[in-house]
Amino acid sequence: MVAELASPLRLAIPQSRPYCASNLAMKLMRRRLTYGILVLGLGMNLMFGTQLFLQNAKAAEEENVYDNIETFIRVLETVRDHYVDGDKVKYRQLVYSSLKGMISSLDPHSEFMVPKKYDAMKSDTEGAFGGIGVMITVRTNKGVGVLTVVEPMVGEPASRAGIIANDRIVKIEGRSTRGMTTGDAAMVLRGRPGTKVTITVERPLGDGTTKEFDVELERSVVEVPSVLDLKSELEFPVDENKIGYVRLRQFGEKTSEEFESALKKMERNGMKALVLDLRDNPGGLLDQAVEVAEKFLPRGQLIVYTEARHYTDQSEYRSSGNKPHPEYPIAVLVNHGSASASEIVAGCLQDVDRAMIIGEQTFGKGSVQSILPLPDGSALRLTTAKYYTPSKKVIHEKGIEPNILVSMTDEEEQLIAAKRSGQPLSDFPENMRDKIAKATDPQLDRANDLLKALLIYPKKDGEPKKVTANTATNKPVTGVTAAK
Repeated sequence: MVAELASPLRLAIPQSRPYCASNLAMKLMRRRLTYGILVLGLGMNLMFGTQLFLQNAKAAEEENVYDNIETFIRVLETVRDHYVDGDKVKYRQLVYSSLKGMISSLDPHSEFMVPKKYDAMKSDTEGAFGGIGVMITVRTNKGVGVLTVVEPMVGEPASRAGIIANDRIVKIEGRSTRGMTTGDAAMVLRGRPGTKVTITVERPLGDGTTKEFDVELERSVVEVPSVLDLKSELEFPVDENKIGYVRLRQFGEKTSEEFESALKKMERNGMKALVLDLRDNPGGLLDQAVEVAEKFLPRGQLIVYTEARHYTDQSEYRSSGNKPHPEYPIAVLVNHGSASASEIVAGCLQDVDRAMIIGEQTFGKGSVQSILPLPDGSALRLTTAKYYTPSKKVIHEKGIEPNILVSMTDEEEQLIAAKRSGQPLSDFPENMRDKIAKATDPQLDRANDLLKALLIYPKKDGEPKKVTANTATNKPVTGVTAAK
């Protein structure tokens, strides 16, 4: 009996021992795992904390204004004491050069302007300055950027001296223009009326050859009309289809006023459609771009807005609704040289379906430069915001994509520039005269065809905006033009 009762007891004891040992082992493993995770977490926290501390310490060192100014002053004085040419180390020279390098390192459009350059910029926007009377750009020739005449202004010194469209300015006062921007060239070409400047011109002869010669020009006060008709005059006729044409060279202080006068002339002559030519227009004053666009928009329509780092630098511009013009069809011509204010006008009219954009992708300069004058007469041109069209399209580094893409070759552009310069054919090389006389403008032709069609068959709501035309070889961005 005892044996029978003991047997189950002996069996129960061995069964309970493995269970207890296993439970204890699991508890120990869990504790070790927990401690391991804690140690690992503390170690990682210590490692990341140390890195963060070092980064903050480095950032604090980089942001310490006194330490960095001390470094700048040490370098400044070392250069003044030891540089070989003493006439190149005046304090103002060194400080101005330092400021130029600092500001230009931010982006291509920010700039420190010495007093002379700041005065030239103010003259440019005011529409009158002492210069030689040419519109210039930087074009690529055999892979090298060359300062090129887009258009000499009729009656001004360069035109009277025989400078023609597409002439290349390779030297100014004996100094090579290679690597010069249009702004750099303006510094040298402009000056007090009555003073003289010598330029070296390289002229393509149309057969693959060139000739080079020097021209001495006497500077004069150059009036720059920013609004012209097809023949670079101020008559503003309409054609047999009652289509008007206006070309805006730039957006200066008088652009909106001159544009309003041109529109009224054409409307009195029965204009029923308009071609607005913004090709090779480098931009200019924002308020003038807004005033040009709002002539075709209802009150309160958003034209452009800016986004910036600081809220105070953000703004939006809406139509005032003053002096609206009839709802006639509009075609806007653009190319790679259309930039800044030109892109604001084209982008707005395209977004609100007020105009069809024809030509090539625009330059893509959609940043806002604020001019901040300094007490010594110099100034900062500093990027403080970026432009956006009403539909929130980014302009900067993207440009405005035309509704109808019509590309042109380099030769076509050069012949058209020569033709519309207003200069007589006798001024051009003999073997180019026939080409210039017969040159056609495919972008303008396409605009006229579109407007004639719209006058016959008005556009209906809901029709697609995007149209693709036959295109020639796309040509690269060559820069923007400026009046000098």
